[in-house]
Amino acid sequence: MRFTNEELKRLLAPALAALALFAAGAVLAWWSDGSLLGARRALAAAQEQRKQDTARLARIAEEEREVKASLALYQQLKQLNVLGGERRLEWADAIARIRTQRELLDLRYRVERQRLLSAIPGNPGNVEFYASAMQVDLALLHEEDLLRFLADLRASGNAYYSVKRCALQRTGMAATGTTITPRLRANCLIDLVTVVDKAAKP
Repeated sequence: MRFTNEELKRLLAPALAALALFAAGAVLAWWSDGSLLGARRALAAAQEQRKQDTARLARIAEEEREVKASLALYQQLKQLNVLGGERRLEWADAIARIRTQRELLDLRYRVERQRLLSAIPGNPGNVEFYASAMQVDLALLHEEDLLRFLADLRASGNAYYSVKRCALQRTGMAATGTTITPRLRANCLIDLVTVVDKAAKP
């Protein structure tokens, strides 16, 4: 089928319009694909950022819990006067007071030289732990006297009292009606632990 020149002229405008519409459609499809890809990339980036922010917030919350726990422990140690150097005079006063209050008939003790505890798990760099070993020998009417003595010692503060060992033995002395006779003797080794913060200002 052949078109005349007049018919071709009439078809030229619709053909150009169709061609323009086709080109516009192609451009629109290309732009839509690019926009969708960009939106997906933006969504992925936003999700990754949210994941990082969530992890960061979790770390901050964990660090805050650790700081609060450390602060509570520090306040507890401060109340017990565990922070700082050894307090031999306070230890002697506490033992004398316990001996009088508990009416212990025979109590002897000896405190060794202070030593540095080097193997402390999680030991912060500026904090050092020291222990002074105390040998205690005391006469007891019964086992509960020893438990009360150790409880009173811990409650007196001025150190953390770590009982390493306690040995009980019978004295073999028979009770008499005129005097109170100790039936047991205890020998204990107790570490008096103090904490020194090297970074703290004197």
